[in-house]
Parts: sequence; C-alpha cells; structure tokens
Amino acid sequence: MTAEPLDGEDAKLVVLARSAMARAEAGSGAAVRDVDGRTYAGAPVDLSALQLTALQTAVAGAVSSGAAGLEAGSADDAGIAAVREISATAAVIITDGAGNVLQ
Repeated sequence: MTAEPLDGEDAKLVVLARSAMARAEAGSGAAVRDVDGRTYAGAPVDLSALQLTALQTAVAGAVSSGAAGLEAGSADDAGIAAVREISATAAVIITDGAGNVLQ
C-alpha cells in the first residue's frame, strides 16, 4: 500500500524536519505548523537535565511562541501526545529519513 502524495505545505514540514535532523546530526527530526501557518522544527534534546523527542521540541517551540493550535506534525515519537493535547485533530505524518511517507 502506498501513501497519498503530500500537498506542498505538508511536504514543507517534511523538509523542515529533515533539516532539523541534519543540523543536529540526530536520528530524527520533526516539524509542526500552527493554525496561523507558522512552522516550527526541532530535533531531539538529550541533556542530563532535559530529554525531549524531536516532536516534543517542535511542539515546545510552537507553544512558547504562542501557538493556539497545530495543524500537522511529522515524527513517530512520544511527542504525539503533546500534539494531541493542543490539537486533537491534527494530522500526523510519519516519514523515513529520506522523506518517504510511511503512514
């Protein structure tokens, strides 16, 4: 089964997530879009005092910037609960490291 192709705005989220992953030299990256169309990207944080998944980092960036809701996300990690808390109906797009949509 192949996934539907992404529209331009969702494809942009994948590019942003991959860029965050590459910048941090991490194994994952995430990006979210708020209801005003602003985007936030993040990579995992693994400090002794703070651990966040890539999606949690992107959601934290959005919330700390005043986002009232999210439209979409990209990652398969514990941050999905944070997305659901802000926007229960947000689409979550799961991709591999090459940007291929998995689900």
